[in-house]
Amino acid sequence: MDKKNALRAGAVTAGSTLMMLLMTSPALALTRDDGDDPGPGLSIAQTLGLYVFTPIALFAIIAGLVIVTDKSRKQQTRG
Repeated sequence: MDKKNALRAGAVTAGSTLMMLLMTSPALALTRDDGDDPGPGLSIAQTLGLYVFTPIALFAIIAGLVIVTDKSRKQQTRG
């Protein structure tokens, strides 16, 4: 019974994904709108910095703050 539900869920997911892909029209992105003024493109270094290094740095900062401000460790070592 569990395998049947998994197959049904997979079929529904695949069907809805296929319908979404068929309904979207990427060709509309090729036509420019009035007032459309795109800026210059990003270099490889800028792209890596923005989408790779910045999220990793933010994760490290947040994780570091959580570890530093964690009070449950201090309570466990006392008792």
